[in-house]
Amino acid sequence: MRQNTIDASKLDLQESIVNIRRVTKVVKGGKNFRFSVTVVVGDKNGHVGVGLGKAQEIPEAVRKAIEDAKKRLIYVPTLGTTIPHRTLGVFGAGQVLIMPAAPGTGVIAGSSVRTVLELAGVKDVRAKSIGSNNTGNMAAATIEGLKMLKTAESVGKLRGKTKQEILG
Repeated sequence: MRQNTIDASKLDLQESIVNIRRVTKVVKGGKNFRFSVTVVVGDKNGHVGVGLGKAQEIPEAVRKAIEDAKKRLIYVPTLGTTIPHRTLGVFGAGQVLIMPAAPGTGVIAGSSVRTVLELAGVKDVRAKSIGSNNTGNMAAATIEGLKMLKTAESVGKLRGKTKQEILG
């Protein structure tokens, strides 16, 4: 298992369904219908995850997606109510540019990007989706962007410098 796994049972997680799709597999006897569900879970306090679940019934697919999202939780470092720096998340053909914003700006983002950022607990942020507008890919690209965030303290620790030396 991964070393930095976050224990979902200790967090007060909320879930939000981003996307429900009916997918079809054509076989010799006809068509097999299944449901594919994308879910975002977060505690609005720096922890967020995205999961995908597939099943013949929607409730079962949602349950599987929530389990998957809880396994993939990440921690999002914040600077007050915003993020420490600008970042670009890429997943598939989707790209999401996430930029810090001044206090009082709110979450300026579209579709599933907004859901991920709100459940991560980021209050003031701007985001622009580039390329694909597939909701699943947008949510995953947002997670990829948030994974790359670093605080001045963590960068200083890596370089062996203080926060003041990093910030100048």
